[in-house]
Amino acid sequence: MGGVWRPPWVIPKALGGHLGRAALWGLMLLFLAMGVLGAAYWWFFLRDMVSTDNAYVVADIARVSARVPGRVQRVMVENDQPVLQGQLLLELDPADYRVALEKAEAFLARTEADISAAEALLSLTDRQTAAQVHAARTVPPETRDKSSELSHRLLELEKKREAALAEFREAELEKKRFESLFEAQVIPKRQRDQVLTAFQKARAQLEAVEAEMGALRASIQALEKTWSRAVAQLEAVESDRTQVQVQKHRLSSLRAQGKEAKAAVEAAMLNLSYCSVKAPISGFVAQKNVQVGEQVQAGQPLMAIVPLQEVYVEANFKETQLTDVRLGQLAEIRADMYPGHLFQGRVMGIRSGTGAAFSLLPPENATGNWIKVVQRIPVKILLDSPPPPERPLRIGMSLKVTIFTHDKSGGLLVGPSREP
Repeated sequence: MGGVWRPPWVIPKALGGHLGRAALWGLMLLFLAMGVLGAAYWWFFLRDMVSTDNAYVVADIARVSARVPGRVQRVMVENDQPVLQGQLLLELDPADYRVALEKAEAFLARTEADISAAEALLSLTDRQTAAQVHAARTVPPETRDKSSELSHRLLELEKKREAALAEFREAELEKKRFESLFEAQVIPKRQRDQVLTAFQKARAQLEAVEAEMGALRASIQALEKTWSRAVAQLEAVESDRTQVQVQKHRLSSLRAQGKEAKAAVEAAMLNLSYCSVKAPISGFVAQKNVQVGEQVQAGQPLMAIVPLQEVYVEANFKETQLTDVRLGQLAEIRADMYPGHLFQGRVMGIRSGTGAAFSLLPPENATGNWIKVVQRIPVKILLDSPPPPERPLRIGMSLKVTIFTHDKSGGLLVGPSREP
């Protein structure tokens, strides 16, 4: 009753030595077992995996914009509405573009008519001038042959005239001599008449030869005139022949105008078709900011199409975590919105630079004081299957991603794409 009170945790000195050593050994064995279990857990479960909660849902969003300016006539969709590729989203007033198309078609029709007329005129001019050149080129050889023949005949007639002239002069002398003898009554009248007849015959022959020579000279002059006229005509038709080349060049110019007019028609048709704005991909409408009656400009964003069935994950791992990460490795994704649900995916790409390198204002590490900061590199992960309808993944959702790095057979870089 009168003893000293001790707290229950105070061990009597008699038992202190024995119990103290036992407790120390127990604690040592407990810590050793916990270390072994922790090392085993890390070796079998944590050694070949890296995780990050700096991950988000990403998709290749299609920004829908007008390709031509115009007034909005109809809007067929609303935000969060599903649309299919090629589905009509909105329409612009096509009146101005329809008028432009009709104007371009009218210009094309006029140009094609001019081309047809130029082709017909070229064909006609080509045939006519070709026939004229052929006719003009066939006349000179005939004229030269005929002129040569007449000149040869004229030389023969000149020789014949010389002979006839000699006979005529001899007959004239005989006539004068016999007339003197007849007047002196030395010869009879009959003999004088014979000489006179011979003289008249010789003169007739000479006159006939001279007349024939005159006719030949006239024919030769006529042929020379024909020759000159044919040469002049040939030069004229050859000059007209150059018009064919001029018309060919004009036809080439018209055909070029025709191509330009066809291009204008195609451009007008395209502009008219651009009045119907269609969905470039399938997905869900988001960020719609256009109303009926609004005047929009070319390139102005009107809405976005989000392909929720083709979303992927962009996980921003620290550079020290990517030592063993390879393409094709299995990844597990957990979304904060769906606790307990697991999405499966695979590594499909590792970004070519850190997030800081591609930022709007990249750091200038070569200036001022520098502090080393572990950088993060985005890793692209594709889902093995599209998200189920009851658990859709939306753009920007927070995720936790774990990559299993035990399979290191994949590469670090995506191979070059092959053209089909």
